[in-house]
Amino acid sequence: MPNESEFLAEYDARSYAPVAVTVDVVALTIRDGQLCVLLVERAEHPFAGRRALPGGFVRVDEGPDEAALRELGEETGLRPGEGALQRVHLEQLRTYGKPGRDPRMRVFSIAYLAFAPELPDPRAGSDASDALWVPIASARKLAFDHDTILADGLDRARSKLEYTPLATAFVDDEFTIAELRQVYAAVWGEDLHAGNFHRKVLSVPGFVESTGHTAARGGERGGPKPKLYRAGDAKLLHPALLRREDDVR
Repeated sequence: MPNESEFLAEYDARSYAPVAVTVDVVALTIRDGQLCVLLVERAEHPFAGRRALPGGFVRVDEGPDEAALRELGEETGLRPGEGALQRVHLEQLRTYGKPGRDPRMRVFSIAYLAFAPELPDPRAGSDASDALWVPIASARKLAFDHDTILADGLDRARSKLEYTPLATAFVDDEFTIAELRQVYAAVWGEDLHAGNFHRKVLSVPGFVESTGHTAARGGERGGPKPKLYRAGDAKLLHPALLRREDDVR
């Protein structure tokens, strides 16, 4: 039996069909009170002219996480480690590899979910003719299997808001409970009772903590200046903020 070096020297990768790895990013933010996703308009075939999630092939000198940040940076004009991109919450969603999902060749895509409180107006990268923030309700008929990836990303985001403090990734470092409620309302797509939501949030240990300051402007409906909070140290919410609970609707 040859040793490992000899085996690798004789190994012929052409014995197997070529396979490529890409990344696709479901980047979500809230703009004008609406949950929006970052989409690009493809400039090249396949699916030229169709909207798609930002993404691309993983380069030989980078890992999937690096590729996802690079692709997100290319469409937002931000460099990894700089500016607002530092505040982006990025996590792997799942891997998609159904045969035929890409007409060029067998392609496996590692999809990512990204959240940010605010990102600049996007600009198209080298392989796109346009890039834009699109309200979720208008993000339909995307290229490849990106409708499925987007739907899975939304399901993940909506469920994670129930049992993790991920909603704080959509707001500034200091925020009001009303601003946090707007995040839940936008992501869940339903109105929430202000008083019940406020009480529920403050009853969850470690979810938020007071800064001791108040906002510069008055509260909703001309009320007193609301208190400012920051994210607490909780990793999980217990009790969870369940989407269908009567006390938050």
